Amino acid sequence: MEHNHQDVTHVHEHDHDHAHDSDHVHGSDDLAHSEQHHLVKVMTAFAYYKRHAQTHNHRRRRDYHSLAQHHKDLIPGYLEKINRVDQCIEENMIMLGNIVKNSSAFLGDQSVMVPKPPAVPAADIDKVKSTLRQFVRDWSKEGECERKVTYDPIINELNEIYKDVSYEDRGAIRVLVPGAGLGRLAFDIAKSGFSCQGNEFSYYMLFASHFVLNRMKTQNEYNIYPFLNSFSNIKSDEKQLTAITIPDVLPSNLAPTVDFSMVAGDFIEVYGQQAENEAAWDVVVTCFFMDTAKNIIEYMEVIHKTLKQNGTWINIGKTIHEYLNEQNIQLFLLGPLLYHFEDSASGEASIELSLEQVKEVAKKLGFEIKKETMVSTTYTSNPDGMLNYVYDCAFWTAVKL
Repeated sequence: MEHNHQDVTHVHEHDHDHAHDSDHVHGSDDLAHSEQHHLVKVMTAFAYYKRHAQTHNHRRRRDYHSLAQHHKDLIPGYLEKINRVDQCIEENMIMLGNIVKNSSAFLGDQSVMVPKPPAVPAADIDKVKSTLRQFVRDWSKEGECERKVTYDPIINELNEIYKDVSYEDRGAIRVLVPGAGLGRLAFDIAKSGFSCQGNEFSYYMLFASHFVLNRMKTQNEYNIYPFLNSFSNIKSDEKQLTAITIPDVLPSNLAPTVDFSMVAGDFIEVYGQQAENEAAWDVVVTCFFMDTAKNIIEYMEVIHKTLKQNGTWINIGKTIHEYLNEQNIQLFLLGPLLYHFEDSASGEASIELSLEQVKEVAKKLGFEIKKETMVSTTYTSNPDGMLNYVYDCAFWTAVKL
């Protein structure tokens, strides 16, 4: 099935250089050598996943063979499971390998070479594993429960606010989703008829979202096994090694009135340069995004600046939610306050505010908080696992005065 829109991942132009120790996209049409080096570094992590995962699985095999025979006799299916995990790793690599192959739009003439250990840090491989789990959340039937708790309230609110706007006319309403991840929320908003732009900082997310949004051809095209990389907190071998198929829907056939895109880059750099009178967005939706800030106040300033007058900020995680009439512009925010840079090993500055402080700052910046409730949800959890973290998220609606 063909998409009715062009490739949705774009690189946004900046004039600033970055350190490349964290995941980000620094956008320019002619990327600097250091930027290319970081791109290759990320893609190499994808390419190295199989070697890393099978090396760790082989450790389990060695440990099994070191057991006394009477211990082996008590777990007769254990070695068979280890061998099956190797096969599942191979299946994971089919999709990851295709992500690497389809990275040419970002890498230019650079090539990706699988290095010998320890060239790829374990932390980089952890990001690849996290990306696999993110595929479950955003693009599988198994992730539907999490999406319903977090994405549905946002879509429902948009539909309620613009209930008097016909589907054909909704394309004139512009929605921004910073921290868009693998793009499902942004796509679902566009599928509802609104023009939507996702913004993402992480190359891991950008390469993967570009692949699912532009290169997957059929529903349920790939089998992945995102929970086999750890044997901890597993209830059932069968559940752990059951394939999850993606995508559950094919991201295509958007209305011709809809403008849908993904912009690569740091939220502050991409959207923070415009003047107040250039505010372009009717809606800003932030979902599990605000706690990625080193300075959450700066995030809120840019959100306020980029919204049109009477625009609204709706937050879930530490957020506000309320119906406003169709004249009001809406901004949605969803996510907990699990600050990513608190106690950072690199020593980067980080401002951590309580939910109460976030709301006070929002008011001082010119938002009026209309209504507030709390929503409990997991995030990229294993639905059959024995350990899951539950976030008590605020969900609110705030209007730009």
